Amino acid sequence: MRFSKNIAFLFQFATIGLALAFVIVYLYPDLLGQSSTSVQLQQNTIEHPRENLSGVVSYASAVQKSAPAVVNIYATQVVEERQAALMEDPFFKHFFGDAEGKRPQRSKSSLGSGVIMDKQGYVLTNNHIIKDASEIAVVLADGRSTNALIVGTDPESDLAIIKIDLPDLPVATIGQSDNLLVGDVVLAIGNPFGFGQTVTSGIVSGLARSGLGFNTFENYIQTDAAINPGNSGGALINAYGELIGINTAIYSNSGGSQGIGFAIPIKLAKGVLTELVDHGRVIRGWLGIKIQNLNPELAEALKFDSIEGVVIANIVVNGPADKAKLDRGDVITHVNGNKVRDYRETLNHISMHKPGETIELSIVRNGEKIKIMTSVAERPSTN
Repeated sequence: MRFSKNIAFLFQFATIGLALAFVIVYLYPDLLGQSSTSVQLQQNTIEHPRENLSGVVSYASAVQKSAPAVVNIYATQVVEERQAALMEDPFFKHFFGDAEGKRPQRSKSSLGSGVIMDKQGYVLTNNHIIKDASEIAVVLADGRSTNALIVGTDPESDLAIIKIDLPDLPVATIGQSDNLLVGDVVLAIGNPFGFGQTVTSGIVSGLARSGLGFNTFENYIQTDAAINPGNSGGALINAYGELIGINTAIYSNSGGSQGIGFAIPIKLAKGVLTELVDHGRVIRGWLGIKIQNLNPELAEALKFDSIEGVVIANIVVNGPADKAKLDRGDVITHVNGNKVRDYRETLNHISMHKPGETIELSIVRNGEKIKIMTSVAERPSTN
């Protein structure tokens, strides 16, 4: 009997010990001594009921939760100035020598914002802020400052990753950009005009905005939260303080905010972040085709009864599309069964596939519907 009680006691003790060990490892994973270059994002998994926000008079708690992870970025670029026209004249060169290679230089500064994504110091920002920068300074909300190194850039989405090395970094809590609805409350946090960290509020004005001509791959959240020069790269958060977008651009004739701002959804930005950290580049699918939207005249000439779809205008020799026997004038209507409406949507569908994967294209050629299987290659870098 006593032996059975001892076994029961040992079993209970072991169970409690395992539970305690699980809790410790979950809360303090660094104790395992494992290190990794992969990004460890702090992802929120809670579904927030929207109706609980009715009557809210302050979003201070949301700002306090997210603002520490938003940084100010100051990038310096050395620019060569053009020589005076007289110094290019052969007569002056004869007397004063050729000044080629001795062009005057000046420093050009740009300011913006960024978001600390994990404890290792990876900061997500816009490519146009740090492009060609010779020095990048980062100032945290708590007053600390340091220089940053460029980890990788993706001009086609206007995203970049820089890295800072400081202890006890605050990190953003990642929200769910897929669940956004037009009318949801959002807050923009950034460094407009270099004033320092500033918060503006608004709502989601539109979703999946594209065709704006800012970048190759566009799928923007539109908001009327004021976004001004210097806000680029900063955080767009929801009413719970979770990061749901990276502020990127404004639509303005004056250069200032006019209630039309755009942010890159965090789902897209997370994918770019992981690719840049793990591979140093973003790997996207590519077929080697140049496509354009249909219009009524072009559709009629191609014997196509709709303007939904895209027409192949050119094909790269020996590219995947060329090898699959696609031809100029073919109209692509679906990619893997997904209907396409314009060329940007088609590019997005293709780019989401990894090199080596096979996709099915539904096309119309001379009025005849055809399905063609083609292998995807890696999209050439534009860096």
